[in-house]
Amino acid sequence: MRQSFDDISAQLKGRHRKSARLKWMSMGALGLAGLFLVFFFTDMLIKGLPAFQQAQIQVQVDYSERAQQLPLAAVEEDVRPLVSRGYLRLIPGRMEDNPDLLGTSRMEWVLADGQVDQYLKGHHTNLNSKEQSVVDQLASEGRAELKFDTNFFTSGDSKMPELAGIASAAMGTVMTLLVTLAVAFPIGVMTAVYLEEFAPDNRFTQIIEININNLAAIPSILFGLLGLAIFINFFGVPRSSPLVGGLTLALMTLPVIIIATRTALRSVPDTIRHAAFGVGCSRWQVVRDHVLPVSMPGIMTGSIIGLAQAMGETAPLIIVGMVAFIPDVSATITDAATVLPAQIFTWAGEPDRAFTEKTAGGILVLLTILIALNATAVVLRKKFERRW
Repeated sequence: MRQSFDDISAQLKGRHRKSARLKWMSMGALGLAGLFLVFFFTDMLIKGLPAFQQAQIQVQVDYSERAQQLPLAAVEEDVRPLVSRGYLRLIPGRMEDNPDLLGTSRMEWVLADGQVDQYLKGHHTNLNSKEQSVVDQLASEGRAELKFDTNFFTSGDSKMPELAGIASAAMGTVMTLLVTLAVAFPIGVMTAVYLEEFAPDNRFTQIIEININNLAAIPSILFGLLGLAIFINFFGVPRSSPLVGGLTLALMTLPVIIIATRTALRSVPDTIRHAAFGVGCSRWQVVRDHVLPVSMPGIMTGSIIGLAQAMGETAPLIIVGMVAFIPDVSATITDAATVLPAQIFTWAGEPDRAFTEKTAGGILVLLTILIALNATAVVLRKKFERRW
């Protein structure tokens, strides 16, 4: 009896030790994941925050007829290599838009070349010793500074890093997601409602359910191939447009919305349905007036998370051509456009170090939007839960 008691005690101690080891291993895994996130966000902030600053220098700009014909002549020769060539090309257009500038000369803050920007940020550049001395002199005189880069949010893509921005990609992303939402949300919700509330349980509906679950696990690049074959080659939708991008992402988002909606519908207690049937409601009235309002928090959460996932996709949009060089903001959903993930992908392949900052800055903007979308999903869920 004593031996039996000792065996049981030893077994219990062994179980407790295993439980403690599992607890510490779980806490270690959680801490490792937290450290990875801290490292990731810290690295992105260190690399991305400089993208929101751009070097500017104060120079004497001459708006003469000679500068209208030769923009390089608009600034003095010693600082000419330090000024962005993109800015100099805009001088004739500025004089055409504002004739009062013609024949004047004044001091202005102008965009500096990308190499000057990197030099002021302490990075390695291709500036020679003479140009570096000129930049140092301008900085000591207060005529060379790092200022907030509004072009990053108001300009489109450019081959010159000091002029590159995310405006065209952001607008393309908005239009693409609007198309995705307009197509995927109603079709996904109605499909889920039919399968969960109206469809009979037979072989046909079982095959549909299996295919929906399988589609949710298919690699996203295959949806890009499907969009290329159906929307572009068969229906003739303009390539590289938000319309074809939104339709392609809608195909990818549909399974996510359907599964999330069905899960939300299943979570509604059957007592609500029985009570509605008891007062004489038809099946459609039960679904419309009782089941859907109660399940709306889960439907909204799943839909927003599906859209957030679609927003971060790059592979299917590459297949349908949304990685084009787009310097201007698209006006309609049929114009050529790009999206933020594709713009980040393009900048990541540029050899200039300044584009590395642009890449990290674009990632920060994308992460901010994704976090905002997920926070919106949580807020809407809480709001609808309180209401119903």
